[in-house]
Amino acid sequence: MDGVQKLLAVVIVSLTLLLLVVGLQVILIIVDLRRAIKRLNSLLEDSILGGGLLRPEKLTGILEFFGKKRRMEKRGEGEFGS
Repeated sequence: MDGVQKLLAVVIVSLTLLLLVVGLQVILIIVDLRRAIKRLNSLLEDSILGGGLLRPEKLTGILEFFGKKRRMEKRGEGEFGS
């Protein structure tokens, strides 16, 4: 093997190892993200359904307030907008 073939073999091996490490890191990130989403889901279920800090009627009231605010802004633009 001449120098170019040896260099090519070293580059291929090093890139393969690098891709394996990056793939492993991506898998670990996805697993960690899945755990975080499960925790958030259980936390939200406990707080909304369990009668904790958040109650559904309060959430719908807040959502209706923001919806009315948007509708009022749109109506105001129609009357005074250029």
